[in-house]
Amino acid sequence: MHDNDVNPLKLVSKLGLNRRQFFAATTGVAAAVTLTGTAAKAAPGASGVLIPAPRRGIILYTVRDAVGRDPLTSPYASGFKEVLTELSSIGYRQIEFAGFRQHANAEGGADLNTVAGATQLRAWLDELGLEAEGNHGSIPSTITDTTIAQFDAACEIANILGMGHVGTGSDPTGSAYVADWEAAAARWNFFGERAAQHGLKLYTHNHDIAYSFLLDSGPLDAQGRPTRSSGIRRLEHFLANTDPKAVYLEMDIYWAHVAQYKHTTYTAPDGSVVTSIFDPAAVVAAQTSRFPLFHAKDGKIDTTQSNGYVMAPFGQGDIDYSTFLRRVGAKGSHNPMWEMDTAPGNATTAPNQSMELSKVSYDAMAALRG
Repeated sequence: MHDNDVNPLKLVSKLGLNRRQFFAATTGVAAAVTLTGTAAKAAPGASGVLIPAPRRGIILYTVRDAVGRDPLTSPYASGFKEVLTELSSIGYRQIEFAGFRQHANAEGGADLNTVAGATQLRAWLDELGLEAEGNHGSIPSTITDTTIAQFDAACEIANILGMGHVGTGSDPTGSAYVADWEAAAARWNFFGERAAQHGLKLYTHNHDIAYSFLLDSGPLDAQGRPTRSSGIRRLEHFLANTDPKAVYLEMDIYWAHVAQYKHTTYTAPDGSVVTSIFDPAAVVAAQTSRFPLFHAKDGKIDTTQSNGYVMAPFGQGDIDYSTFLRRVGAKGSHNPMWEMDTAPGNATTAPNQSMELSKVSYDAMAALRG
């Protein structure tokens, strides 16, 4: 074993893994399952709905073009009310917001990030049988009287909307260094406790870089910063150093699989290159209650791309969602939000593509068995 600054076995304990689970995850034995198979196909003999009807959701970033278009000039659903109406008719029951702005000509006006606007949104949600789960807002980067008041105001909006969660689409920090992640953990613990006082769960959404390796070991560079790694991944460190009753995660399953493809080796303190394959499902299974939300984003394997995948409608990619959802624990209790960053189409040739793909993806979510 290397003489590391961070003891991996201590992290094992903090993450709730036993030694077998830990070494399976770091050698890729368990990870191999998620690299094969197809998205909506269950294993032979598997049965049972994996995403119950009340938990089939969508983040409105996927249909941002529809939310933002002018209802006076478009024949398609435009603005929050019309888009929510169509999503409800498709079958979706959970909604994750990506801000509260829409076209100024849509009912309610351009900005619904007010008490009155949120009250109007809540009325539409209730009328349509929809439940707001969270929002990709912003978490303050500092702790001051002003930022606390801003955060409290965001929590008030979340409560009006009936959300159980409040969060962000950004990683806690983009840094590779332990000191920055420790500072982020302290800040998130503070705001997580604040959110809990409002009856909410604070969550962060991951991208692939958050599952890359911390630089936490020597030798140091000219600025005194570590240049090598003990093999601990950034978000695993964050999990181990935040309060599980105050800070939660929304795993973007697509970006987690990109991390599995991209972030496979690190340089150890002795200069050797160590292979470590990331297993997204094992991370969730170790603390399944800390992942109340998922982004159910699908992708097709394409190793000509740096990410190893390209985004696809749910059920049309190569991510084995049947296996993933069976492995993560607490079957049927997570809230998967369909997302496809690239769903909006060309305004001329495919003006309603994002809404059309919303139907395609909902049907695939409903058909998923395992």
